[in-house]
Amino acid sequence: MTQAQAFAFAILIGLMVAFIWGRLRYDLIAVLALLAAVFTGIVPHNAAFSGFGDDIVIIVASALVVSAAIERSGVIEAFLHRVAPNVTSVQGQVVILVTTVSVLSIFIKNIGALAMMIPVAFQMARRSKASPSSFLMPMAFGSLLGGLTTLVGTSPNIVVSRMREELTGRPFNMFDFTPVGIGLATAGIIFLAFGYGLLPKERKAVATMEKALDIKDYMTEARITASSSVIGKSIRHLSILLDEEVLVTGLIRNRVEPLTPLPDVILHQGDIVLLEGDPQALERGISRARLELEGHDRPTEAKGADEEIAGIEAVIGPKSVLIGQTAKRLALHDRFNINLLAVSRSSERFTERLRDIVLRPGDVLVLKGDLVLLPTRLMELGLLPLAGREIRLGNPRKGLVPVVVLAGAMVLTAFGLLPVATAFFTAAVLTVLLGSLSLREAYEAVDWPILIMLGALIPVSESIRTTGGADLIAGGLAQLASTLPFYGALAMVMVVAMAATPFLNNAATVLVVAPIAVTLAQRLGYNPDAFLMAVAVGAACDFLTPVGHQCNTLVLGPGGYRFGDYWKLGLPLSFIVVVLGVPLILLFWPPV
Repeated sequence: MTQAQAFAFAILIGLMVAFIWGRLRYDLIAVLALLAAVFTGIVPHNAAFSGFGDDIVIIVASALVVSAAIERSGVIEAFLHRVAPNVTSVQGQVVILVTTVSVLSIFIKNIGALAMMIPVAFQMARRSKASPSSFLMPMAFGSLLGGLTTLVGTSPNIVVSRMREELTGRPFNMFDFTPVGIGLATAGIIFLAFGYGLLPKERKAVATMEKALDIKDYMTEARITASSSVIGKSIRHLSILLDEEVLVTGLIRNRVEPLTPLPDVILHQGDIVLLEGDPQALERGISRARLELEGHDRPTEAKGADEEIAGIEAVIGPKSVLIGQTAKRLALHDRFNINLLAVSRSSERFTERLRDIVLRPGDVLVLKGDLVLLPTRLMELGLLPLAGREIRLGNPRKGLVPVVVLAGAMVLTAFGLLPVATAFFTAAVLTVLLGSLSLREAYEAVDWPILIMLGALIPVSESIRTTGGADLIAGGLAQLASTLPFYGALAMVMVVAMAATPFLNNAATVLVVAPIAVTLAQRLGYNPDAFLMAVAVGAACDFLTPVGHQCNTLVLGPGGYRFGDYWKLGLPLSFIVVVLGVPLILLFWPPV
């Protein structure tokens, strides 16, 4: 073993120990590993930051932005509301949620697919009076399985494709992963439809600041327009569309006194309905019924390119100028360029119109305005902002626009008209230009720690190969594999990747294990493609811990899970992946 190889292995071992130790965050660990590689000389100074310009970083960031735009569009939510309005059995809901998140993960990055479906899972849990813990982990595992099926579904596929291009001159195409991925995803969904029973049933979510601010009784009003889907329908029909998350508390017709919103009352164009619920539920319901929110005819304006219109929650302080006033009397929009979208008052239901509510100390308001000017306006009005959480009420949804943009990117990539990085970067930019996301939302959608980790570890992983370390490890594995048939060697590589992922993170595992797998294949005289596929599958399928993949981490708190809960459902699923994945790879990627 040369000195360079010794340094490379020492850094690799230190990397794994630091990940297992868990006292430092994974992006900081990756940066320290990069610095160690540079100062020991195994990564040249002029190549130290080459990873940050790699296509992997661009593709992952762009996929996250496009995923966020689709989640914001509400298309998936509307689709589920149509196909599964009456499914109340827990098993049926598990099948719908896991299948949906798996299918979404085929087209967008799995972390984005899962993030957009978590609120839907909570809605279904309320409908069936079940614990969200029955849904969230199966959904996370479904997102991992669905992500196997296309190039952009999960980071390991993107990294493996780049490795193949670097080592053989040809990357994997968009749908090269599909035959193996579809088979594993289908088997996984079938297992999860029954296996969810292995999970604890009554776990509660870890409390968050957003939960502490869970104000459910905001009142707002919305107008029924010519494009609304409830014209000629009853208030009962509107309540069904609102999915029982939002109450209809009043009805105003012909601008007279509010009417009692009896279930059989038929709605007409121009009617104004008073609605009560939390801001997210109000936003979903108003969009679903295609109503026009209060203030739509009074648009607020940003004054500069760096400014943005958004919503914020604030409470009326004891010396506020709003006390004893109404929004109409104060002319909030004309004088302050602010719209009042909703009001909440503890233990009180409003029957008057939003503009006519006489405000009191302690009332909580949802205001919409220029984010740059809002702090000044809040001080002028004597309002105290609540801890920040995303308020989308009053923001327009772009419907199918981001879906069409994503479809275009995938078509261009599939037919080889544009490289993946260019196509998805273009799609991400278009989602912002077309208004599907604001610039702030686009930046927030990007998982910056993951990008830092990827950019830092790419040169480190390459040093394992350039120093000859990969050949050394592959030689040892080749001796072991020489006694095994081809499928045994393939299973060994998949299990190694699967075992390393909880400690190294899935993308980091590919960066470390893929060069070793290719070298092993070459030593044994086999086609390296099959071994790269085995690495991709193994690295993407971490079902045993909450830390190997972001999807598992994402559901840890909301599901109220403990570390040991993952292997109960994940161990049998991992066994299924290995037993079924090896023959599928052999079928579609033969050894010679």
